[in-house]
Amino acid sequence: MIDAPVDGATFADVITKYQVEEVPKLAANTARMFKSDVKHLSAFFATAPLSEVRPMHIRQFLDRHRDKPTTANRVKRLFSVMWNKARGWGYTDLPNPCVGIDGHVLEKRTFYVTDAVYNAVYAHACASLKDAMDLAYLTGQRPADALRMTEHDIIDGHLIITQEKTKQPLRIIIKGKLEALIARIEARKAGHSIVTAALLVNEHGRRLTAPALRYQFDQAKQAAAAADPSMAEAMKLFRFYDLRAKAADDTSDARGEQAASDLLGHDSVRTTQRHYLRRGKITSPTK
Repeated sequence: MIDAPVDGATFADVITKYQVEEVPKLAANTARMFKSDVKHLSAFFATAPLSEVRPMHIRQFLDRHRDKPTTANRVKRLFSVMWNKARGWGYTDLPNPCVGIDGHVLEKRTFYVTDAVYNAVYAHACASLKDAMDLAYLTGQRPADALRMTEHDIIDGHLIITQEKTKQPLRIIIKGKLEALIARIEARKAGHSIVTAALLVNEHGRRLTAPALRYQFDQAKQAAAAADPSMAEAMKLFRFYDLRAKAADDTSDARGEQAASDLLGHDSVRTTQRHYLRRGKITSPTK
């Protein structure tokens, strides 16, 4: 026996069901982002009967949020996912109104963290921020994945990583500067009475949190800009996430684009080229 379709459903009904059935399955960061993004959807669509939502309304939503194009595009993708779920749940038989509606055109992020910029922030960083910057850069991983790394992930000379966003598994050989960093982290942790397996810990020895990392990073950038005003503009542009792109660029220069793609955990070199390689290829003049 098949279920009967739901009559008169609104987008609020879809949101409620999605929160109950789908959000618990999401990665922690994705779930947190959902809580922020769904507020935009609720404000615009929640009371709308699904039978009345049309492509023009998606365009209107994007236009209303043109001042924050990245967020608008991401929320549009969330709407699309939820609409397809609603079709499967029998809330509507209408086609997805997002189909054929283009999001905002986004400029590719081109900011590259030079060694000078990195070192300027590093010089004003506390010990936990220095560990975090080095770990994120040397492994090429997202901030959330760096914060999740623990001593238990060190197995047979490798740092074992399963990326939270993509579930991509990686084994990074512990050698060179990464080996020295892990030894430095272990020595610093040994000086604390609090015991935690996390690699990144705060000044008290407890696991370093994302809010604490953001605060420490912002404080170090402000101090670097105050110490050298010529760095002020770079400090405004520098985001912690840019260390992943720096790792990609520097690895590509040293060992090639495939090595950069492997470090970042991408299935395709094209993904690395499109989103993370910011400096361009090194080439020679005609003569």
